[in-house]
Amino acid sequence: MNIGQLARQAGVPIDTVRYYERQHLLPTARRSAGGYRVFDQGDLTRLQFIRRAKALGFTLEEIGELLSLSDQRGQDMAQVRETAVHKLADIQQRITELQRMHAALEQLVDACPGHGDLQQCPILAALTEPRP
Repeated sequence: MNIGQLARQAGVPIDTVRYYERQHLLPTARRSAGGYRVFDQGDLTRLQFIRRAKALGFTLEEIGELLSLSDQRGQDMAQVRETAVHKLADIQQRITELQRMHAALEQLVDACPGHGDLQQCPILAALTEPRP
């Protein structure tokens, strides 16, 4: 299949396919006699793997590591699990931080009447007052 067909089947833009190829997440494609990239089902499977891993929050570097582990069939799955456990902890830390931000901003929004002199705005005051 050509790059357009691959991109369409995987649900990504063509530039994404090229980018993943440059980042060595996808192997360099074979070329047809006319110089066009030629991809196969394995490339589509790999591209779908990348998309799914990104949807779970893995970085491209982490995806590269997972792909490398995936390419070593027959090995123990402990490293894959360890990578996923670290990602899960990272996501939980981000959730906790977002919840803290949400609560702080919610307090500021609740304290703001939404009308009146800007100098009395509790949101602007909280953003400009010096912190110890």
